[in-house]
Amino acid sequence: MSAVNPFGQVLVALVTPMTADGEVAWDDVEKHIDDVISAGADGIVVTGTTGETSTLTDAEKLRLVEVGKDVAAGRAKIITGGGSNETAHAIELYKASEKAGADGIMIVTPYYNKPTQAGILTHFRLVADATDLPVILYDIPGRTGVPIAYETILRLAKHPNILAVKDAKGDFSQVSRVLNQTDLMYFSGDDANVLPHLSIGATGLIGVTANIAPAPYRAIVDAVNRGDLAAATAEHRRLEPLVRAAMTHVPGTVASKYILHGLGRIGSPRVRLPLVGPEEWEAALIEDELDLVQGVPGVDFHNFRPDRNAAAGGALPKVAGTTR
Repeated sequence: MSAVNPFGQVLVALVTPMTADGEVAWDDVEKHIDDVISAGADGIVVTGTTGETSTLTDAEKLRLVEVGKDVAAGRAKIITGGGSNETAHAIELYKASEKAGADGIMIVTPYYNKPTQAGILTHFRLVADATDLPVILYDIPGRTGVPIAYETILRLAKHPNILAVKDAKGDFSQVSRVLNQTDLMYFSGDDANVLPHLSIGATGLIGVTANIAPAPYRAIVDAVNRGDLAAATAEHRRLEPLVRAAMTHVPGTVASKYILHGLGRIGSPRVRLPLVGPEEWEAALIEDELDLVQGVPGVDFHNFRPDRNAAAGGALPKVAGTTR
């Protein structure tokens, strides 16, 4: 495993708080970043899937990097996610992100185009060539339509800037093979599988539920680091109903904003179309799961005030995001 980890271990896939009309709520962004860092996060991924990258403008993405750097003030690394399914656009965006102060970049497999493995290899290499920043490859075939094949990962591992993989594929045997044959670091990209990933040698996590509760993820990682599987497992089990609430009924962004707003930690649960807030029956399922959450550090649902009306529907912002 690489001796130097430039990303951190407890990374939050940050939601992008918005106003009721779908504009980025910059005060809430600053407060939320500070909250999760104070609770134990040592890395923040802005403009990732959970940050609604698909409907953010490039200008918003770059400002999120700048704001993240200002708020973190050296306490946590700021990684920019998102990217593009057009290689030329991805290169420009990551170059600009480097100038804006990003500490690293997370490149997602080109989505919708369904390139061959040769196309995926070329895309990642050209984007990694374009900046001096360390790179995390983001392997999430459920969203992109194509996995990064084992052989492709081995070839990409030879690139000096490509240091890590965010795994949302769930193929644990492949993770073990890659860890055995390369120096790549692995980050769990599936909240339910954080502890299993760490137990076979992953470096850390890039989590959605960590928006709501970073402290238990810090505790899990610290316990694994010191070889205390029992302590890590206890935290994992406490987190399970919260992970289920955030990740199984509606998109993680939608549920996380709904929960954060109910806890009074962001001003609005609004998401941008085509995402919409939970319908009544979905909200009821989320709330049923939350009733099972007990003893999770940093989260108190006794004062939970969900607002289904505030969350309903989705926003059409004044300026369209970049969809290619």
